[in-house]
Amino acid sequence: MSDSQRRTDERVTINQEFESFDAFIEEYVTNLSRTGAFIKTRAKLAVGAMVNLQFTVLEDSIETIEGVGEVVRVQSDPPGVGVVFRTLSEPSKGIIDRLLARRGAT
Repeated sequence: MSDSQRRTDERVTINQEFESFDAFIEEYVTNLSRTGAFIKTRAKLAVGAMVNLQFTVLEDSIETIEGVGEVVRVQSDPPGVGVVFRTLSEPSKGIIDRLLARRGAT
């Protein structure tokens, strides 16, 4: 599938709200990096699927991580998908940088 075809295909939206950054990391997204993450989900997604990502987390104020990712891995235990970020909003990049700094990651 070409890049232009992927951009025009229908995308699945993964949307979730969390009461804190810690809940976001511990309950829903694992292995977070600046380039992607593993997202716990029971949604039936195929490798190559493009997904709209939108996560709302609460720190001192409400923060929203938004972007588009591509599924690169699917697993059943625990159920979820490995997603590579294809685009992230600039504010989302800053939020991820803060999350990684809090977790002591580089």
